[in-house]
Amino acid sequence: MRYLVFFLALVPLCAQAPDGKKGGPRPPQNLKVLKQPVNIRQVMGEFRGALGVECAHCHIQGQFASDENPKKEIARKMIVMTEEINAKFPAGKVHVTCFTCHRGDVEPKTIGPMPPQAPPGPPKPPAEPKP
Repeated sequence: MRYLVFFLALVPLCAQAPDGKKGGPRPPQNLKVLKQPVNIRQVMGEFRGALGVECAHCHIQGQFASDENPKKEIARKMIVMTEEINAKFPAGKVHVTCFTCHRGDVEPKTIGPMPPQAPPGPPKPPAEPKP
């Protein structure tokens, strides 16, 4: 049993990437706004959920470091905006995220939903004159 545990612990150390390079995933490239070290998959997943989009909305498929898509620069500006807003709160607590405004949609929600209106009823009778 001891040998099995040792073998299972040793296998990942000997594994190689398919292209022959050793090591895990490449570090993120072309990060201009996000701070290092960052769990890029988690952060990008939060962006995807907040806007209800897939990766190709801001990225060129297979070329994630590319700046060809102008939406990537817009995303950077929005990240800076939320960081500036959150910096104004004490103790570094995050109060504003992408979801705060976007609520799962590409276009930010600028006003809340209108409250339901009661259907029109019968007309009110005129008020009685006071004597």
